[in-house]
Amino acid sequence: MSALLECLLQALLPIARITGGYATLTDKKGMRIKTVDSQGQEVETLKGKIFDLAREAGSTGKVGIGPSQLTEGAEAWSLPVGDYVLAASNFERLKCEQQLAESLEQALPFIARVAGGEAVLFNEEGRRVASVGVDGQTNMNYIGKISVAAQQAIQSQRPVIGESISGMGAVAVRIPITRKFGFGFNNEQGVRRQQKLIEEVKKFQYARYNFSDIIGFSEAIEKMKSRAAFVAKGISSIIISGETGTGKELFAQSIHNASERRSKPFIAINCGALPESLIESCFFGYEEGAFTGAKKRGSPGAFEQANGGTIFLDEISEMDFNLQSKLLRVLQEREVTRIGGSQPLRVDVRVIASTNRDLVEMINHGTFRNDLYYRLNVVELKVPSLRERSEDIPALVKLFISEFNNLLGKFVTGISDQAIYHLCRYQWPGNIRELKNCIEYIMNIVSVNESTIEMNHLPHYIHGPVSQDNNTRQIGTLAAAVATAERESIINALKYTGGTKREAAKLLGVSTTTLWRKMVDLGIVTNVSVQ
Repeated sequence: MSALLECLLQALLPIARITGGYATLTDKKGMRIKTVDSQGQEVETLKGKIFDLAREAGSTGKVGIGPSQLTEGAEAWSLPVGDYVLAASNFERLKCEQQLAESLEQALPFIARVAGGEAVLFNEEGRRVASVGVDGQTNMNYIGKISVAAQQAIQSQRPVIGESISGMGAVAVRIPITRKFGFGFNNEQGVRRQQKLIEEVKKFQYARYNFSDIIGFSEAIEKMKSRAAFVAKGISSIIISGETGTGKELFAQSIHNASERRSKPFIAINCGALPESLIESCFFGYEEGAFTGAKKRGSPGAFEQANGGTIFLDEISEMDFNLQSKLLRVLQEREVTRIGGSQPLRVDVRVIASTNRDLVEMINHGTFRNDLYYRLNVVELKVPSLRERSEDIPALVKLFISEFNNLLGKFVTGISDQAIYHLCRYQWPGNIRELKNCIEYIMNIVSVNESTIEMNHLPHYIHGPVSQDNNTRQIGTLAAAVATAERESIINALKYTGGTKREAAKLLGVSTTTLWRKMVDLGIVTNVSVQ
């Protein structure tokens, strides 16, 4: 072996390490004599192969620069030395960068969750090649957009902090990883939370919800929404009754937003949350010096603030009996007098009240005024309980899963048929509020790596045995036989119609609502997805 050949072969390892790839020695025809990687290991599979760039350098006697033959995007150089050609490529460095970019892309959902906003991967042009929101979902609308700050980060190879292009008021950080790509993130969710807090402070002044925000397609809820939308156009007082947690305030706000008063204030007062000593001043306001601690210049009450709009009296049944007479006077006279004042003020207010108790029964027991009841109860709307609209539970579950994914940083995409079956058969004495709390509990115990809610995630009281009386247990076998026959018929009808519930219902001779209720009761529910 000549001294030159031995020297060139010894040079392959340091060249491979410095270049970040393969180093090779060929003859003048480009045939590889030896190729080593950055660890000094010989790549036997390349021995004897022709390297075109080396062959060209051997032929011309000039240094060559061009693409590597091993992988797209890698670069190589070749240097003729006597009867040999020394060549190297950045193949391994490029491969490492690609793996790093892939790892960063996989980490984007976690970066987005921790940062509280969008996490992105951008290329040398500053163009987004990947974008993930706090919910772990890809933001297709942002992919392809160019950020000037990202361009600056790539060019300067320094982090750049500036405004985010995806959220007004959000701050974004762009960090270059190589000259080919970098990643960034913003605090979009944190800014939204601040804005939401401001909205919560302003909630006393306006209604946020519309009928479209009331989730459900059951016959019971559709009838309620239809009737409420119809009476919203009027001016008469309304009582909304229903069990705790059924969404009475959502209906009250929706009625206001569907009325001619939608541009005016919506003032909500929880009659059961305020102590008796404060509720009168809260209702009617007070003048300066009316009592110890009264503000200078006094303060308007809820009825003054709601002038021209709507006042919502939540839990009207909890109002003190003596205060009920004063409220009745306001409703009759359409005027209010502040505490400590003598001048009545005219008010134009529509009253919507809610209760979870039987007001007629309270009248019979002398705890609620019958004249106030008849003044308020021009129109009565009864919100159905969740057990009366169990077919809406899958849609509500889907909504709450999505909500708590964002809030808790989880990535749940669905719920198993068995789990949704048990949620649908549970009686829900606390109604939608209890269901939401149940899903929040489930989302807290679901791990970050789990995407589906299973039976083991449900609280024990949900999937425990349904209580039955002795008579039910005696006919259990017959009931089971009927349920089995119904289940088989429904499944066969669904298979025959290709899963079309409307056609299956016609085939079975029942309404679509009845079919859906039967499917829920019998556990024939398709997997609920939140995507």
